[in-house]
Amino acid sequence: MEVELERTFRFEAAHLLPNLPDGHKCRRLHGHSFRVDVAVRGAVDPKIGWYLDYADLEAAFAPLRARLDHYYLNEVEGLENPTSEVLAAWVWERLAPGLPGLWRVTVHETCNARCSYYGPRGER
Repeated sequence: MEVELERTFRFEAAHLLPNLPDGHKCRRLHGHSFRVDVAVRGAVDPKIGWYLDYADLEAAFAPLRARLDHYYLNEVEGLENPTSEVLAAWVWERLAPGLPGLWRVTVHETCNARCSYYGPRGER
């Protein structure tokens, strides 16, 4: 049996989008209560009855939360233009090497706006 597990993480951060035209509201410094959903897919181990311990997802994301929470994202290496799209790929790139079955990273910038990233083409 194959399953998809998902865990939600939250952090607060400020950013601005430097490549937008002057006068665009997102060009100004502002902050968000970001929510990041990390989903993995894989086969359930018949002996233990699960695919992956949720604590493993927490441990994998902890260093990223420590680097993002209450920081100015534009100053984080790789996030100089921290759109939701760029942030989702940034999270993926850091999780994928140590998180088997990584399937999707979704960044919720607001209650109504989100971006899902499924990794580079050809890796799934």
